Amino acid sequence: MKKVLVAVSMIALAATLSGCKEKVESSSVDPSFEKVKSSGVLVIGSVAVFPPMVFVDKDSNVVGFDIDLAKEVCSRLGLRLKIQEIVWANKEEDLYSGRIDCIWNGMSVDSARAKTMNLSDPYLTNRMVFVVKDKSLEHIDMLKEKRLGVQRASTAQTLLDEIEVDDDANEIVLFKDLIPEFDALDSGKVDAVYADEVFVKYWNNLHDKAYTVLDEGSYNEFYAVGFRKQDQSLRDTINSVLNQLKRDGKFVELSVKWFGK
Repeated sequence: MKKVLVAVSMIALAATLSGCKEKVESSSVDPSFEKVKSSGVLVIGSVAVFPPMVFVDKDSNVVGFDIDLAKEVCSRLGLRLKIQEIVWANKEEDLYSGRIDCIWNGMSVDSARAKTMNLSDPYLTNRMVFVVKDKSLEHIDMLKEKRLGVQRASTAQTLLDEIEVDDDANEIVLFKDLIPEFDALDSGKVDAVYADEVFVKYWNNLHDKAYTVLDEGSYNEFYAVGFRKQDQSLRDTINSVLNQLKRDGKFVELSVKWFGK
């Protein structure tokens, strides 16, 4: 198995983010925040199938940690929050077409997204992990020649391609989002999934499941909000409020609400 070099990857990503930030900050102030302020509305692009980050509850309301966070930011800026449903694979097109102001949906940061978007500071850490239902599959080597599920157009898919559990011996099954991916794991249509640990823990608690998370093959990452490259003032304003939430305790309050700690 090819090992994911987490330390090297994160250093390279940090360098990319730093370079992108310096490039954008050198430009003159843009009107992106004033435009949103004038409209009175911040439109965020989300796929509401990622509990506990963004999802639809039993009363058909879009809720989650990211939604509460975005609402608090909007409240402090005197804005109304509008949640625009998007197709995850088309998120960059929706962003640059002007259909949405930003992507706010537990979005993992990687070098490709750092190049195409102006990213906020990281606001939450996560791991990509292998998850199995069959407890006998306790090591990553046991996943050879197995069916592996992964979300299409996700960083998990990119990482899975790099890990190559056993080259071409595995059948990779792509899913539109995480929920059908885990339904397939539950029904035995796939033997393992590679997904966000944040979702896995919530799913286990919500459905009283006991899916096993393997430590092998895990990858540390973080979430950020994505803006258009040129929208520096909007990015900086929202980023500043996010940092306020970390300092004044509101971020901790929301973390306890959704993650228990």
